[in-house]
Amino acid sequence: EILNKFENESWNAAIIKLHDPTNIENYKASFYKRLAYDEILASFLVNSEIRKKIKKIKKTSKKFTESSHNEIVNKLNFKLTKDQNKSLMDINNDLNSNSKMFRLLQGDVGSGKTIVALISALSVVRSNFQVALMAPTEILARQHYTLAKKLFPENISFELLSSKSDNLDKKKIIHNLKTNKTKMVFGTHAIFQKKIVFANLGYIIIDEQHKFGVRQRKLLSDKGGDNCDVLLMSATPIPRTLTMSVYGDMDVSIIREKPNNRKEVKTYSKLESKIDDVIKFVKKEIDEGNQVFWVCPLIEESKKLDHQSSVKKYEFLNKIFPNKVALLHGKIENEEKEKILNRFLNKEYSILVSTTIIEVGIDFPNANVIIIENANKFGLSQLHQLRGRVGRGDKQASCILMFKSNLSVNAKKRINILKNSNDGFEISEEDMKLRGFGDLLGFKQSGAKNFRLADPIQNEDLFILAEKQIRKIELENISIEKYKSLLKLYDQADIINDIV
Repeated sequence: EILNKFENESWNAAIIKLHDPTNIENYKASFYKRLAYDEILASFLVNSEIRKKIKKIKKTSKKFTESSHNEIVNKLNFKLTKDQNKSLMDINNDLNSNSKMFRLLQGDVGSGKTIVALISALSVVRSNFQVALMAPTEILARQHYTLAKKLFPENISFELLSSKSDNLDKKKIIHNLKTNKTKMVFGTHAIFQKKIVFANLGYIIIDEQHKFGVRQRKLLSDKGGDNCDVLLMSATPIPRTLTMSVYGDMDVSIIREKPNNRKEVKTYSKLESKIDDVIKFVKKEIDEGNQVFWVCPLIEESKKLDHQSSVKKYEFLNKIFPNKVALLHGKIENEEKEKILNRFLNKEYSILVSTTIIEVGIDFPNANVIIIENANKFGLSQLHQLRGRVGRGDKQASCILMFKSNLSVNAKKRINILKNSNDGFEISEEDMKLRGFGDLLGFKQSGAKNFRLADPIQNEDLFILAEKQIRKIELENISIEKYKSLLKLYDQADIINDIV
């Protein structure tokens, strides 16, 4: 039935045609589509096997009532969105079941994933298991810990394990995790060191995890042990075909809508020659007690020059706003970087000039304006991520994109998409059409192997077809043995042997 779609083209015939010089770039032909489909199917089969393997693991189901959910929800000054409630339902069903959870919670910037994770964490604690939440940086781990302090009942003991904790504190936390006194721990990857032993770990939450590939995710799931459910959170919206490829080994919940109390960020574009207008606007915002991010991008070819460009911008702004400007760039050590970000968070500075991407996920509720220089050097998804750093409080936020000179047609298209939409998923689809999938933010870091023949833009129909076929294989419980030769042809057999 599937072969019919490719005019019954056999694999051998297709390969011969692929190597025929007259067929170069003949991507629409049946032989090419047949091979691309096989490549997608081979990749999806690996993911399906991982999912099946994890689902086969039997665990003690987590037993809890609505009350732990309500304990947090009643403290919020806003209502959960439909998507948040739906994601919570998915997660609760997984936690209550006898099969191990391996789920991705994918949400747009500022869509409220952390609240969902914390509500589910409290439910797990109430069912007498421990929880670990891992963030990529200390400042983000601390932010989640602070939010939990506001939301969790006082009788729940939870800790922040930080490299800055003194040794006595660390020893105490490690002891309390081992003896089950501490029910939840927040930290960076340090919480999975060998010396840290949990009495009864039941749930691992990993924030901003697109830096993990398929193999690392599987290892992490194994490390938690059979009774441990795993939730990964990502704020990098990517198109559906990519979600299938990059996260096909997991169940996926998506939060698209933003909380009602969030206002959309207004986006403007300005030529660099109009910098005086921008400075005027910044003055007004600072007078009103707001803070500003000023981003100077890293341009690969000129790292030396670029480092100076942020220093120059810092000096320029510091003359206009003396003692109100801080500077962050790649050469600053991590510890110093955290200090600067914390000072900015505590309103000791009004403007933060930064070359590096401001840490994804950090809440600066007082930062209302982001100015991005050389905005045409960024992709759409990246600009959307940066824009998401502001507008986290209840005031109107603005994003100003600055350019050196007149823009190309493509750059104008990109800017208009950004001005007209605040939906990260929509923006990522458009970004992929404009730039191709290899460049997409999050794709390079995802550890996903680029396809050789298949293309998520041109072959979207084949991705959807392969996904349907996988569902059928899973439903009818067809053995992977039937596809062993296909997996070998597309270099996927090793992964299967490693993982399964």
